[in-house]
Amino acid sequence: MQRFLPQRLKQTDFVFLFKGSPLTDFLYPFKKAANQWVARYMIIIFALIIRCAVGLGSYSGEKTPPMYGDFEAQRHWLEITTGLPITQWYFYDLQYWGLDYPPLTAYHSWLMGKIGKLIDSSWFELDTSRGIETIDLKSYMRITALISELIFFIPGVIMYTRWMGRNLNKAPSIDQTIITAAILFLPDLQIIDHGHFQYNSVMLGLSLLALVNLLHNNLGLASIFYTLSIGYKQMALYYAPIFFFYLLSLCVIPKFNMLKLIYISVSVASSVCFLLAPFLYHGGLSQVKQILLRMFPFGRGIFEDKVGNFWCATNIIIKYKQIFSTTQLQRQSLILTLIGISPSCIAIFLKPDKRLLSWCLASCSMSFYLFSFQVHEKSILLPWMPIALLLNEVDSDVISMVCWFFNVSLFSMTPLLIRDGLIMQCIVLCILSNWLMGNLSWVRKYTNIFVPFVSKRDNAITVLPHSYFWKIAIIGFYLGAGVILTCQLFVAPPLNLPDLWVIGNVLLSFASFFLFYLWTFYKIHVIFKSKVKID
Repeated sequence: MQRFLPQRLKQTDFVFLFKGSPLTDFLYPFKKAANQWVARYMIIIFALIIRCAVGLGSYSGEKTPPMYGDFEAQRHWLEITTGLPITQWYFYDLQYWGLDYPPLTAYHSWLMGKIGKLIDSSWFELDTSRGIETIDLKSYMRITALISELIFFIPGVIMYTRWMGRNLNKAPSIDQTIITAAILFLPDLQIIDHGHFQYNSVMLGLSLLALVNLLHNNLGLASIFYTLSIGYKQMALYYAPIFFFYLLSLCVIPKFNMLKLIYISVSVASSVCFLLAPFLYHGGLSQVKQILLRMFPFGRGIFEDKVGNFWCATNIIIKYKQIFSTTQLQRQSLILTLIGISPSCIAIFLKPDKRLLSWCLASCSMSFYLFSFQVHEKSILLPWMPIALLLNEVDSDVISMVCWFFNVSLFSMTPLLIRDGLIMQCIVLCILSNWLMGNLSWVRKYTNIFVPFVSKRDNAITVLPHSYFWKIAIIGFYLGAGVILTCQLFVAPPLNLPDLWVIGNVLLSFASFFLFYLWTFYKIHVIFKSKVKID
């Protein structure tokens, strides 16, 4: 293990990466505690408080009839599932906000709708409640998003960081708590689930719990959790190739293990049966067919909104929808996506090393985001989750690159957040997160000139990697992002180019994402060639 760690760090110096950061200042008084439960409760409470503050703002589609937005879509699903028999859930009024997520989302909506109706039945009355925007309903929906994240995502973060600290980094408990706090205060999931409004934390949390169980060699539970994740949101398929090839490798390398393969297969099959059984019982195979049609709406085209991926960025030159049919674009996106995920899939299959899991999940999901069919701005949360886990790496260059990715991902969503009226929350959360992790500590170099009594201690995490190439690329991004965001907020685009600033955002985001995506290949290659393996 000692050979794998960077030479400039000792195995006991994990906290070096966050030395001097406000997170360390706040939490290090708990260093001598016998356990970290008080510190963990504190960071969870503060994380929830911040999410509540975000929830005081607007949400997707507020006061914009007739379709409103994602908030109304989620509310409407509570209305459908509590007001109709199960056989009509996926067939009812598809022109409005028809249910188009897998069965676990429907069950989740049913449960929240039943509880909500006990408080105020008018919130989810079939048809008559459309577009309702009362403060009580908004508060209830916000609370359901908070509880969902508290149950599914936050425990997964704590368990993953604890495993990494104990088994890979040998980090003290206080350092594990600091990393957990850094992940929980990242802005992307907060602004989407508690501002824009969705329940991505459930899907991401189930996938993360599956990953944690892989680390603990609980292959059956891992298979169940991951199947449930897909059963909640089909976007969890971004992770499917890595889970599949990792589990397959465990079954066939170094020798074929039939019992293990059957065990995993039964776990997956039983989970699928559990999800579909009520629909099969009440409506038969026609229900399953309709669910699949709603989950994969290929008729919408290669993209809708402008996103920082390959198709939207290159569409400026090649007008795909005018040149190719939907079927042709499906085939092309499939080919590019398969090419993009192949290095990470091959690596995890040939070397099922637990150190590779997060890296391969990050690379694979980035490939889906960049090249697959029908990507939305919020889809960046899929690569965001495994990349957030890389904050556990004992390498300042990795931490610097990961922090850059977080800022790029947030910037890529600013057109959506501006439409939602959430740009102030976006900027505040971005500053808060970077400040907490110490990414703004470089300001001391300049404040010390004017305020001599400011602490002379060392800066926290290196804001920029040691490589000159990455320094230039990252500084270039921040300069470009500053100009584009300023134009988005204060400068009207030319009348003949109404999407000019959004296109600038797409191009800069895509270039940054693609560079980061290539960098994950390099890191996977380094770990793959390493002789150290974590079983």
